[in-house]
Parts: sequence; structure tokens; C-alpha cells
Amino acid sequence: MTEQNDKILLAHGGGGRLMAELIAKTIGPAVYGKMPQVLADAAGVNIDGREILFTTDSFVVKPLFFPGGDIGRLSICGTVNDLAVCGAKPIVMSLALIIEEGFAVSDLEKILHSIGKTVKEADVAIVTGDTKVVEKGAADGIFINTAGIGIPKKGIALGFDRIEPGDVILINGTIGDHGMTVMSQRQELTIQSPLQSDCACLHKIIGLLLDQLGPKVKFMRDPTRGGIAAVTNEIVQSCGCGVELWEENLPVNPAVKAAADILGFDMLNIANEGKFIAVVSADAEQKALDILRNHPLGKKAARIGTVGPKQPHSLVELVTSIGGRRIVQMPYGIELPRIC
Repeated sequence: MTEQNDKILLAHGGGGRLMAELIAKTIGPAVYGKMPQVLADAAGVNIDGREILFTTDSFVVKPLFFPGGDIGRLSICGTVNDLAVCGAKPIVMSLALIIEEGFAVSDLEKILHSIGKTVKEADVAIVTGDTKVVEKGAADGIFINTAGIGIPKKGIALGFDRIEPGDVILINGTIGDHGMTVMSQRQELTIQSPLQSDCACLHKIIGLLLDQLGPKVKFMRDPTRGGIAAVTNEIVQSCGCGVELWEENLPVNPAVKAAADILGFDMLNIANEGKFIAVVSADAEQKALDILRNHPLGKKAARIGTVGPKQPHSLVELVTSIGGRRIVQMPYGIELPRIC
């Protein structure tokens, strides 16, 4: 932490540059001694010769209920997706609740019913958990922590190190739906076409892609906090290759774009909860798109960019709809606090 930043800011939780600095300079050295080379959405653990993938996440969304989901559904989908983009089939989860004194039992029941419905849809089991109650004003209603274990698919290796110049960057559908839905609820923004979060479990559509394309899939990540801008900048920083994105190819719901314009948000920085980015070999592009578009969660899948050559100072560049170019930077902090 710098002298100017000697206290934790809300922006330190935003999935951008400030969070990366917090992990690299404060959390990592204290926990690991030496930072791991790669910090993925899930960690591989070898237990008596059997590889598993393990992940954990906490959820602090505000408001707790929003069109298309709630904090309960979000907590299951988020953890399932973190395992899925690392090439694992989610198997079991834990569920921990931190509930504020005075929280309505009826709201808790709604959240728990949503959790039960979502784990059933995802075909995962909650096998352990914990419940704590804190003083009024200490938790903003309810916070949820989940952890998940998954079994990695055989023959699948995903990582920044597998990305090569010429690979293509795909996404399974429209961007910014979750972030703008939550923000419009906070701002009581009335849009002619109602917004709805894209909150969904992605392991089944990802499983189809991996089963049919195998090693042609190089890397995957769900663009939650920090959105597409954060993921593509991580690619550049980790593999040294440039990334070119095309504005006209970005799938965007017009109502979401209208909300972002009204509130002054960059579509590339907005959080998603039912989308994943996949980097695949160029010769597998069409097959990958066909696989995605034949699934309900991939109807609007698109190629949004390409991986360029390695250069000393590689960047993420957006080719705009009018033919110009602009640099897409790693988000500094967080445009939308308490989004997931």
C-alpha cells in the first residue's frame, strides 16, 4: 500500500488495478511468502494422486433481489462458473451465511429457495456450511460465502501460457446485462425495455465446448468485476501478446447500452454473471461458434477480437465502429461497487 493509499478503499474490491496491487503487495506476501505465478479462478490440488479444482467466493450484491436473480442464485452461479472456466465439472459446494440482526425471515427464505433451485439446476450438492448473525448495521442484510470443488476434464489444459498470436476471442452472448440491471435498480432508472441480469450457471455450455474442441480451447474466464476490459488486459499482461477488440462485433442489448449511456458507463468495464470469454485456435472459430449458438446460453455468441503478436509494450486496442482505435486500459478500481 502506498502512503497515499494507507486505507482500504471500496475500489480495492473492484477486480481492477487497485485489487491486483492489494493482492500482489499486501495479501500475497503475507499469505504465500512468494506470490504464485498464476492466480486463476480455481486452484488445482493433488490429493493422493487425484487432481481436483477448488475455489471460493463471497457475495455482497446490493440490492439483494434484482430482475433475473438474487444474491442466492448469484452465489451458486458464481462459484460454479469459476470452476467451469478452469475446465472442471462442479461437484460439491459449501454455503456460509452472515446475516444481519433484524433481517426479514421471509427474505431469507426467498434467498434459500433460490439457492435450492439453482443447485438443483446445476446438479451440484451443498454438503457443508455455516451461519453467523451479526449486529444490526454490520452486514447490510446478508453476505454469502461459497466454496466449490470440481473434477477437471481429462486432456484439458487451460491457461495464459497456451495463448498464441492468431487465436480468436469469443464470448457466448450480450455483455453488461448484470451490471446495468443492478445499477438501474439502485438508480430507479426506468427503461422502456426492462433489464434483466444474465446470472446463469455456465458449466454445461462450457462442457460442450471442451468436449468437442478439446485442446483447441486455450483459455477461458468469466468477465465479472472489471468486465471484458479486465480479462483482456490480464491476457496481455500474462502472455505478452496484444489484443484487438472490435466494437461492432460486441453483442449488446440495446436497452443495456441505453442504460450505460445514461449513467456514463463503459460497456467493456461492466460486470457480467452469465458470460464467459474463450480464446480458441483460429481454425476452430466456426465450430466453436456453432456449438455455442446451439445452446440456450450462447444464442448471441460472437467473435469479439483476436490475439496479436508479442511486443515489448503490448496493449488492448478497440477498433471503434467508425474505424478509429482507442486503448482499453485495465480498470483502476470499480465503476459499480457491490455488484456481486
